[in-house]
Amino acid sequence: MKLTKYTHSCVRLQKEGHVLVIDPGTFSEAEEALAGAHAVLITHEHPDHVDAPTLLEALRGNPELRVHAPARLAAELAGKAGDDGGRVHAVEPDSSFEAGGFAVRSFGGQHALIHPLVPVVANIGYLVEENVYHPGDSFVVPHGIDVKTLLVPLHAPWSKVGEVVDFVVAVRAPQAYPIHDALLNELGRGLVEGHIGRIGGKYGATYTSLAPRESVEV
Repeated sequence: MKLTKYTHSCVRLQKEGHVLVIDPGTFSEAEEALAGAHAVLITHEHPDHVDAPTLLEALRGNPELRVHAPARLAAELAGKAGDDGGRVHAVEPDSSFEAGGFAVRSFGGQHALIHPLVPVVANIGYLVEENVYHPGDSFVVPHGIDVKTLLVPLHAPWSKVGEVVDFVVAVRAPQAYPIHDALLNELGRGLVEGHIGRIGGKYGATYTSLAPRESVEV
């Protein structure tokens, strides 16, 4: 399976002619990532994870495209898209489904706390093909699951470096790549990635930095 990272939290997965996109948000190259996609997974409703106008345009232009998102966001997108054909699907935690030729499992349910005065929204983490885990804006660990490829939120208003490292250690995936990194400059990236590589490596995780539009086989 080919994984291509886009800016911030967007990734594109390809296998056997099928294309799945996760979190094509306003910080990412959403239109490029969505080109030719068969399915989209959205972790939560924040704009840096879903560029709604671009996603709706993709739905209008691609009749094969299906979208999966937390219930409130799914209802909002379906309404704006005029979807009466079941192309936008609500996802609940702890479920399994097929999306564009990929097997998907869902985890979590709630966005990490930013501040007590900031409303908490639904957040779904997705495990794709029993391989790639995208947690969205959370550090929910899929316990009892042998994650092979972990996408690590490097920096956010809701996290600190120690929590990022603890997440990598807790999941214990052999391979880790960055997401949620658009707010970091190169100095900050080097600091966070240094801790992940050094400490995570002691627990069997190989961390590899990826630039936007860079691809790897997973």
